[in-house]
Amino acid sequence: MATYLTPGVYVEEVDRGTKPIEGVGTAVAAFLGIAEKGPIGKATMIANWTQFTNVFGGYIPGAYLAHAVFAYFNNGGGLCYIVRLGAEDTGAAPAQPVAEIKAKGGAATIKALPKPGVSTEGLSVEVTGGDDDSFNLTVKGGGAEEKYEGLVFGRGAKNAFDVVNKQSTLVQLEEVKVAGLSAAERAPAPGTYPLALPSATTTAVVPVTPADYEGDVTDRSGLGGLEAVNEITMVLAPDVMAAHQAGVIDMDGVKAIQLAMIAHCERMGDRVAILDTPPNLNAQQAQDWRMNVAGYDSKYAALYYPWVTVADPTPGAAATTITVPPSGCLAGVWARHDNERGVHKAPANEVLRGVISLPINLTNAEQSVLNPNGVNCLRVFAGRGIRVWGARTLSSDPSWRYLNVRRLFNFVEKSIEQGTQWAVFEPNDDMLWGKIRRDVGAFLRVVWRSGALFGATPDQAFFVKCDAENNPQETRDLGQLYVDIGIAPVKPAEFVIFRIGQYAPEV
Repeated sequence: MATYLTPGVYVEEVDRGTKPIEGVGTAVAAFLGIAEKGPIGKATMIANWTQFTNVFGGYIPGAYLAHAVFAYFNNGGGLCYIVRLGAEDTGAAPAQPVAEIKAKGGAATIKALPKPGVSTEGLSVEVTGGDDDSFNLTVKGGGAEEKYEGLVFGRGAKNAFDVVNKQSTLVQLEEVKVAGLSAAERAPAPGTYPLALPSATTTAVVPVTPADYEGDVTDRSGLGGLEAVNEITMVLAPDVMAAHQAGVIDMDGVKAIQLAMIAHCERMGDRVAILDTPPNLNAQQAQDWRMNVAGYDSKYAALYYPWVTVADPTPGAAATTITVPPSGCLAGVWARHDNERGVHKAPANEVLRGVISLPINLTNAEQSVLNPNGVNCLRVFAGRGIRVWGARTLSSDPSWRYLNVRRLFNFVEKSIEQGTQWAVFEPNDDMLWGKIRRDVGAFLRVVWRSGALFGATPDQAFFVKCDAENNPQETRDLGQLYVDIGIAPVKPAEFVIFRIGQYAPEV
């Protein structure tokens, strides 16, 4: 209270109005994966595709991060954060690890490269002498061994390049032609040639571990570093599957990383993990992986199947299309849907932009098995394009079955939390309780008017209780203030049923 000592007229400003609670953003994605360049381990804010390529580079053979980020922006995403995983750059490195096999005369005659999707860890090529001008070749890697005997440089059934490139599942060979060498001189020198990984590779076979994804909150790295970024509402890691395809991590590693993503979202309480299934699964395999391998049960995670086929702008790509994990597309769809309809509307029955086709066209019968178990399917509909045809979380709790309910609560909780910070250290009395009821009630009325809450009137849609009943003396003595809030979220019309029968009008 002001003190007046001098006679006169005084004017005071009195704050008698509400302190509006402003809704927080609902569509900011965080991507973890492999990039060509850029800061390692730290969450970097990116606003558009051009900024991503400037900071982190372009597409990389065997990696999905760039594809996912492009799909995010293409489908309507806005602000996002990128966490690049891997080792610090040490200089330029080839896009693929290479072993050159030397001829007896010292000239290179063979260049061996791993087949796409093959891990170079433990991969080697042995060359031993054969009869006359022939040689034998043994390829080892990943517990597999391939033997080729009597290979030659020349036409015929034993031509080294024809035989190995047609039969090998581990390597492909390229000849480096050197003029003036005899057939004997062209035979490669005996020896073992490991296809070792360069220290600064820019492919998805970077030896990234689950611990790299988990990171550390103190170092602000990996998932741990995302705890300091309040704006994030979606978390995805498409290169988990790239590492699995390359043999860098096994299925247990995939599960460990996805569980870490789920645990992060549950711990934060304001974001949802968008998960990918493994590639090349049919409907039965996807169901088996979901229930018997992954077995996730969380209201803070959503799973999508199958993968999507998009244009492949990767430099030097052999094909014009590539099949990639769908999580990047879905993050963009969530963002677009929030802007156009609101977070309360289930992000489904939406077209996937930039998707050319799906590797499998699911039937109603197949989805009838997947959908009840929380596998959100992507479907092809004649004349209606490729659409998101599911909106469930991975929770077994019916109260949190639908994705829009989880995300609506995230929005309401975070908005109220940030919009009522003014109440901290205020006198815990009737006046404070009334102000909180007024401000929270005003915010929830706006939410109700947007169509997010069920009920014909505000009283049917929500309640806010903050009085002496839920704040007795013993609670106030502990410095605590309790506000009980209940909201009635709208649920999606997942099954639309028209009951049609014959009608006989009275004459």
